[in-house]
Amino acid sequence: MTGQSEKGAETESDGGVVDDVYASAEVGEQYRDSMYREVNYEVLETAPDTTAYPKADGKGGYKLTDLPKVPKVSHIVGPSAIMLGAALGSGETMFWPAIIAQDGWALYWAFWVGVLTQFFINTELQRWAMATGESIFRGFDRLHGLWPWFFLFAGFVQLGWPGWAASGGKVFAAWTGLIPLTDWWMVGLATMVVIWLSYQAGPVVYNIIEKAQLVMMVLAIVGAVVLVFLVGSIGELANLPAGAVSFGTLPADVEIATFLGGLAYAGAGGYTNLSQGVWAREKGFGMGIYQGRVKNPLRGDSEPETVHDGYSFEPTETNLKRWKAWWKVTQQEHFLTFVVGLLVIATGAMTITAQYVPSGQTVTGNAVSMWLNIVIPQLGSANAFLMYMVLFIALFSTQYAIVEAFTRNTVDIIYQVYGREHGMNVSRVFLGALTVFVLWGMAIIGANAVTNITTPWIFLVLGAAMAGVMMWPYNALTIILNTTRLPEHTQPGWVRVIAMWWATGFFGYFSILLIGDLLSSSFGLSVFSTTVDIVSSGVGGYVLWLIALAVQVYTMYRSGQAKLETNDTVENAEEAAGFLA
Repeated sequence: MTGQSEKGAETESDGGVVDDVYASAEVGEQYRDSMYREVNYEVLETAPDTTAYPKADGKGGYKLTDLPKVPKVSHIVGPSAIMLGAALGSGETMFWPAIIAQDGWALYWAFWVGVLTQFFINTELQRWAMATGESIFRGFDRLHGLWPWFFLFAGFVQLGWPGWAASGGKVFAAWTGLIPLTDWWMVGLATMVVIWLSYQAGPVVYNIIEKAQLVMMVLAIVGAVVLVFLVGSIGELANLPAGAVSFGTLPADVEIATFLGGLAYAGAGGYTNLSQGVWAREKGFGMGIYQGRVKNPLRGDSEPETVHDGYSFEPTETNLKRWKAWWKVTQQEHFLTFVVGLLVIATGAMTITAQYVPSGQTVTGNAVSMWLNIVIPQLGSANAFLMYMVLFIALFSTQYAIVEAFTRNTVDIIYQVYGREHGMNVSRVFLGALTVFVLWGMAIIGANAVTNITTPWIFLVLGAAMAGVMMWPYNALTIILNTTRLPEHTQPGWVRVIAMWWATGFFGYFSILLIGDLLSSSFGLSVFSTTVDIVSSGVGGYVLWLIALAVQVYTMYRSGQAKLETNDTVENAEEAAGFLA
């Protein structure tokens, strides 16, 4: 049964001895589907307003119950696989292979730094869900009610353009020859229809998405590894060490919008990253196990679907040890699935473009054309077939995950901020939002077919640039939220705090470069020009840099102060500490 209750959670382990921290093999297996444990929310005790529990900010308290036992990492693979799927058709097979092909391996440092930075960002985004059972959007709402709506708007700007379905249509047309390349829009429309129909395959929406993405991820990873050997590009790996340590290298003519998009898409990026916490809740990580799942109203299911306010656990010795173990397995799940998967697939794709794209060729303006017109014609029929397959899977999986991420995030915002108080049915809202978003994507693709004004790649660049800019404020908000609203034992450690300071500054720097470039080049406001070295910026550019500095100082001050103030406020909090926790 999908989305099942965790029956038998307190049974003995396989060795016959009751384990207070780790789940039995039988219970652990249940996590392969999303996990749900039903509790009577109304009769649970409300957490007191003390430093041992999350701050409510006057927006609903937290009900007390135990942190669930911890499954093995192999049982909880899922949220990061969906995130990997969202990344494949953007940075990993499009932006970064094009950037490396055009500007060389000296920029590889930015890719792996971006990937590792997103490891910390994504796991911090899911911290709130693990500690409270709430989504990150509910957390942002507790900071200020405007933030969820801001991210919904920015998310639409990023993901509202079906560039991945459109680009996949071009790849499919070139691959199969079933339709002329100019009729790629037909495949794009079919892609959106197939995605909508797939959501009707089961009663619990998350489980459908996870299983589909896991299949596509295995195919993409195997295909990418095989291709590197078949096309003979493995020799390019010799250039990796030098490129990996060329920190700060930026070509003078680098396209900031594309480069920032590449940084955002050194992973899933932007609005999609914000789904990590929502998917963690749906999967049943930590306290998320007590929240109902989003169901398919056309299929029905007996499981409650209501998403309540948050939960919290008492800092007992057992709960503290469980929290430490939860962090261990969820970090492993994200690193082994997301980080390793990205490094393997993207680096493999980069070696191919580095070998087959002529030196000095401008390709970042359209990575789809780079693959179709430059690289694939040189590979031979068998290798070309496999390359087409990997590219199509990557683009399809990304559009699939993006439809899921946009719909789920948007519905969560609407429901958490408005719908719950007004009696909205979250599953019906989800189905409605899914249908509207799919129809919108089809309308954009259809309009392109009629007017031929735009190209698929423009969709991707627009979305990527917004993804990078969006990550600047939510990196700051996330670390502020996790340090000022969570108690000592569930707060991030100092290593993670510093990593999030870095993430805020990293994306803030490139966001200011992009904003300055847009204002000066697109709107003729040269006074706002910004430069890589900062000192050569215009007068208005200095104002932009001062804004970035103010955001950075505020973020560091608020989160650092909160860490110092909560030190030694919870007895035995060190029991919950672990590696990079």
